[in-house]
Amino acid sequence: MAIDLRSDTVTRPSAAMREAAAGADVGDDVYGEDPTVNELEAAAADRVGTEDALYVPTGTMGNQIAARVHADRGEEVILDRESHIYCWELGGLAQLSGLQPRPVDAERAVPTPEQIESAYVETSLHRAGTGLLALENTHNGRGGVAVPPESVSAAAEAARDRDVSVHLDGARLFNACVALDVDPERMVRDVDSVLFCLSKGLGAPVGSILAGDAAFVENARRVRKLYGGGMRQAGVIAAPGVLALENVDRLETDHENAAVLARGLDDIDGLRAADPDTNIVQVFTDDLADAETFVEACEERGVLGGAHGPFLTRFCTHLDVTRADVEAAVDRVADVAADLRE
Repeated sequence: MAIDLRSDTVTRPSAAMREAAAGADVGDDVYGEDPTVNELEAAAADRVGTEDALYVPTGTMGNQIAARVHADRGEEVILDRESHIYCWELGGLAQLSGLQPRPVDAERAVPTPEQIESAYVETSLHRAGTGLLALENTHNGRGGVAVPPESVSAAAEAARDRDVSVHLDGARLFNACVALDVDPERMVRDVDSVLFCLSKGLGAPVGSILAGDAAFVENARRVRKLYGGGMRQAGVIAAPGVLALENVDRLETDHENAAVLARGLDDIDGLRAADPDTNIVQVFTDDLADAETFVEACEERGVLGGAHGPFLTRFCTHLDVTRADVEAAVDRVADVAADLRE
């Protein structure tokens, strides 16, 4: 059987989640009448300490809604060069909101106040100006880095000093909170909005949460409708999300498994694995093969991963991966490396 380490989005809903979906009390969510969606949004807002929250189909939609609400067309968005909202969302900032990315090479995954000051553009007759700072935690493209709340706050303060709104792409927010032993409310205290996924590591089959103050969520709800995200009897997919919020504490197991995986892969001749903060393991294959060749060879041995650069492969642990799976994956990849060295 294949060990699927491509992403923590490949998890299957538990029997309890399937039962909750089947028995969910539903109504028309566009009218605000789905009681299960309302329950999920209230629980999610409480979890991160915001006034309100909005259930959205995907994390990408949530990020793009936030950008549309916070910034005016033509304005610039300061973000890290490797951020998901810049690299992996089909140029949505430009396509959907007419926004211009202003990428910086962030140190430890979050722009410093000095970088924000340097990238900031004041509105003038000739320039649209900076409208948004977009942060990410954990940072996918930089290896699942867990950004400390102090760094988030420092960046947010630098933006606020310039009247720039701040959105946090926290698709894996709870991974960061568990890794750093930080309360989610503290982590998002100084941002204007936060996005977190229920289907990454927490086991829900569908959906993400976009949270902020009541005025932001009211505007976000209208943009969700504009983007085609207004759902009807959505309680059947929201019900597993309510249970997903109970899976936060178990993320520590994924982090422990990732550490074991990284150590095992790093011991294999021809591979270098970075020490992970959370559940994402980056493996460098410069001394063995290009990433595409390596990933294909791993798949033939029953280990699924993803090429994220010419010589960079990503593996993710998640709730459907056991310690035994991790140990078996290391053994299989060792055989792959031996074959590629021949």
